[in-house]
Amino acid sequence: MVFDRYDSTTVIVEGLADRETGRPVEANDPVRIASISKLVMAIAALELVEEGKLEVDADVSQHLGFTLRHPDHPDVPITLPMLLSHRSGLRDTAGYVIPLGESLEDHLKQPEAWYRGSPPGEAPFEYANIGSPVVATILEGASGERFDRLVQRLVFEPLAIDACFNWIGCPQGMADRAVTLYRSNGEIARDDPADRPPNCTIPVADDRTCSLDAYEPGTNASVFSPQGGLRIGMRDLARLGAELLKPAKESVFSERALDELFLSLTANSEAQRQHFFCIYGFHVQLIELSGEECDDALVGDGRSRLGHAGEAYGLRSGLWLDYEAGTGIAYFVTQVPDRTAPDEGGFAFEEVILVRRALRIKTETGN
Repeated sequence: MVFDRYDSTTVIVEGLADRETGRPVEANDPVRIASISKLVMAIAALELVEEGKLEVDADVSQHLGFTLRHPDHPDVPITLPMLLSHRSGLRDTAGYVIPLGESLEDHLKQPEAWYRGSPPGEAPFEYANIGSPVVATILEGASGERFDRLVQRLVFEPLAIDACFNWIGCPQGMADRAVTLYRSNGEIARDDPADRPPNCTIPVADDRTCSLDAYEPGTNASVFSPQGGLRIGMRDLARLGAELLKPAKESVFSERALDELFLSLTANSEAQRQHFFCIYGFHVQLIELSGEECDDALVGDGRSRLGHAGEAYGLRSGLWLDYEAGTGIAYFVTQVPDRTAPDEGGFAFEEVILVRRALRIKTETGN
């Protein structure tokens, strides 16, 4: 989907949503969009700040029910900006999926869950999925609402879009249109019929029933997979991107939330530690910035874009905004080969070809 502030165009729709049934993919079929989920969570967090239920620079422990501290730096409070910008010292070495019935607090007590060289706020940028369950749990503690319902209220409902985390709250009809994710060897990775409703769609401990009926907000929002579990179609993702392009006075999002989101890129511009995440703010990334030597060439037209990338289960995805031009693109491509090295950055060949082809078609047709 290619879009501007007020309209979107379906440019490329090809392939199968389900190889077993032969069902062709359609433009708004829901897909597990991976780490673009983090951007949605950040918007919800900043809207909660606007409501006065969350403080930007305060110790987040007040909303967790336990004191969150780096084991080597017990006197250093951890704040929301540290978590949203991957500067809290958390890392994924101990894992980041905490099933229903297990303790987020206990998980974070593991020394392996922390970067051991520097205190929070001074720790080098290290992209860590575990920070998302922590943030989502903070949002629950601050609001008293379950994470999935909070995001529905603050993001999805104002935009009138259909989306959900881990299929929770989405109607069965939407789940039936899911895009099955395949690995490059053809194996099913996620969201085949066995991996979506009415079957269990959340991580659950062995001794627990797959039910959120007794779930207490503010205890372990990892069950919603806030780091990557958002299911959304490209038409609806483009709708979200278009809203971010609008002037604050026209947007359903608050001026403060938009300001905090975009200004976070400036605040974190000196925290460049990985070539792909050259400049990273509150779960928003700036790519192809002139003069920066970063492995982030997606479009290659000399224009910088902001947004977020996604990568998981053979999928690559992106939501990227050319803010000055007032345009953007939302896309995904599946069955992409895994990285061959842990430090292999940059965009996959398959998504670069897709994006440049889509933008060329858009230019040639003038639609």
